[in-house]
Amino acid sequence: MTSATPTTTPDIRLGITPTCWTNDDFPLMGDDIAFEQSLSEIAFAGFQGCSIGHKFPKTVRELAAALELRDLSITEPWTSTFFTVPDGEDRTYREFQERLDFLSKLNDFADAGKLRVRCDTIGVAEFGNSVHLQTLSLKSNRRTFSKEQWDALGTGLNALGELAAERDFKVAYHPHMGTGVQTQEELVTLMQNTDERYVHLLLDVGHLTWAGGNPVEVIEGDHGHRIKHVHLKNIRRDVFNRPSMAAGSFRDYVEAGIFTVPGDKEGMVDFPSIINALKRRNYQGWLVVEAEQEFQRDGLQPLHYARLARGYLAELGVGAEYTGRPYSELVGLQPCE
Repeated sequence: MTSATPTTTPDIRLGITPTCWTNDDFPLMGDDIAFEQSLSEIAFAGFQGCSIGHKFPKTVRELAAALELRDLSITEPWTSTFFTVPDGEDRTYREFQERLDFLSKLNDFADAGKLRVRCDTIGVAEFGNSVHLQTLSLKSNRRTFSKEQWDALGTGLNALGELAAERDFKVAYHPHMGTGVQTQEELVTLMQNTDERYVHLLLDVGHLTWAGGNPVEVIEGDHGHRIKHVHLKNIRRDVFNRPSMAAGSFRDYVEAGIFTVPGDKEGMVDFPSIINALKRRNYQGWLVVEAEQEFQRDGLQPLHYARLARGYLAELGVGAEYTGRPYSELVGLQPCE
């Protein structure tokens, strides 16, 4: 097996989401793939961690054991917020507190040497008024927030951030297609309406590109220092530009294959420029590959895409030392007959 050139960014860790195997938004996609398979393939592909998927064990001890077996850590868990809809605040605080309790117990295993890295970041996004889980056109049903909703969201996120900071966690906001915070302008508004001590940014370069934004501008802009977590998601140009998708729902786009991994030649996201901008910012932390595509595409399994992304990122000089097949061998790989 040929080794890639050793990387030069020791303060960056590479993870991948289990949504590349089993979709969390649309659970029937990849539903036949066990969480043990996804975890094992994450480790085999050369990643150091992953987020928490809906199929993962619900007890801390079981999850820690599964991670320890594969020398993996948790990159960031997810908590949805509902500050912009009636009666959503209590639910948000309750679920966020439950998440904090779970992660604190998981970190006890890291402190005991069972897991390599402590989890310190919680990804959040406002799903009040969201249409991304509905069978509605993303473009025709574009959601925007009123001033009162922006105020409620900012106040609520600041409060969550304070709760998290008291327990050594950070809240990082994830702009997301189909929600009230998806464009670059809305991202900036959110940053301006929140306290930078408590609310950080989870930069998803795929969602931002899809929404017409420029990830490099965000990294180099006034709020780039608030980026504490990054999702490396690619956008397939053909699906993005397909006329038949003009009135598509978020699910329609996902099923059509809008998302793919870094290194996929069908993608349109400029990862070299993004990685270079992050290096100039001296970014330290997780870079997490995320694809959310169907569990099998063109006869190629999720493991292929995971290895493709890992080899490509090694070629860009990020992540831990890589000893897998080089990107040049993986990019043209065809399924076995």
